[in-house]
Order: sequence, then structure tokens, then C-alpha cells
Amino acid sequence: MTDVTATLRLESPTLALTETVAYDPSATVRPVTGTGTVPDSEGHLFTIRSAEFDRFEAGLERDRTVAAFERLVDAGREAIYRFEYDDDATLFSPAIAAVDGVSLEWRNDGTAWTVRVWLPDRRALSTLRAHAIEGGIEFSLCRVNEYAGPVDADASLTDRQREALSLALEMGYFEEPRGASLREVAAALGVSQPAAGGLLRRGMRRLLVATVADDAGDG
Repeated sequence: MTDVTATLRLESPTLALTETVAYDPSATVRPVTGTGTVPDSEGHLFTIRSAEFDRFEAGLERDRTVAAFERLVDAGREAIYRFEYDDDATLFSPAIAAVDGVSLEWRNDGTAWTVRVWLPDRRALSTLRAHAIEGGIEFSLCRVNEYAGPVDADASLTDRQREALSLALEMGYFEEPRGASLREVAAALGVSQPAAGGLLRRGMRRLLVATVADDAGDG
């Protein structure tokens, strides 16, 4: 079977951070590329844009899916936050990992969530749909494309970036929760932790440009 990249739209009041973006309609929420979970912690890094961060944080305090949060970087109307989810928060990322998929991009669309994923075959896509329906999550398939693989030669990756991404994927670094920390990936690569993080970030950026740049204007 041919692997695919798909754009999904998910909506449920129980999905993590949905209450927050409902309280602050001006907010745009996206995970920091190539991170998702802070090494050696249970945190999740997100880039947030909002017209009023006091309102956004008031939404976080009301949000039953958020156990704790911290504003790490403040750059005017954009900031980077670290979130810790409540144990009862509904997360879709583990379902993607369970079918050996890779999340390429997440973003909120109002109170819904749009996610681009790489999946090993179309059966995995059907499994995700069934999982969503079973969990009471509204699931819509916006787009699906066939690709040759998650780390394709056309992505213009360097050999070292391809090695780092492949190793991190194999070790479970991109799973939720992570199967390996950035420190462990760095040790396996034989480089420092900052160097490993740089390889993964640059590799993910090239991969995203090669696979989804043609869709950049969507939404």
C-alpha cells in the first residue's frame, strides 16, 4: 500500500485547549515545530498569537484540560507557552502514533483543530476515523495525497538530518507521550543535545516545505 499525507479536521469540546480557544476567539495555537513535548518534562510547547493574552490566560485557567501553563517568551502579539495537560484531557496524538503515523502540523481553526499527518497507508486513516467517532470527536477528511514516504529524497534533507529524523522516529521521539527524550536521541547520534535539536528542527522544516508548502495558503 502507498503511504499518504492527510489533512484532518477534528472538533470536540473535550480535546485539549478547546475551552481556551473558545474563550479567546482571537487566539491562534500551533505546536512549536519539532518539539511538542519539552525534553525531560511533561510539558508541551506552543506558539500562540492573541489580541489579548490576559484573556487567553483567563481561558487557560478555566480550561479543564490544562493542569498548568507558563509563558516562556513574550514578543508582543506572539508568545511561546508551555502547557501541562490534565490526566482527563482528550489527546489525538497518541492515536496517530498508534498507527505509526507522524504529525506534521497542528493548528486551531476556531474551536476545531486541523492536523496534517503522514500515515503508512489508508487503513491507518480509517483507523483514525474510527477512533475519533468512538471518542465522540467530529472527524472530517479535508485532503489526502499519496507520497513515497515520510522522509522523502525530494525533501532536500542532508544525510545527517535524514539520519536524525529517522533515528528519532524509530526511538519514539515524535510519539505522545514520547518514547525517548532529546537527550537520548542526541546520545544515539553522538552529538550534543542542542545540536540534535537543531538537526531535527531544520530537518522537519525542510520536510514540511517539501510536503505541504503547496497547501500553505489553505485555511
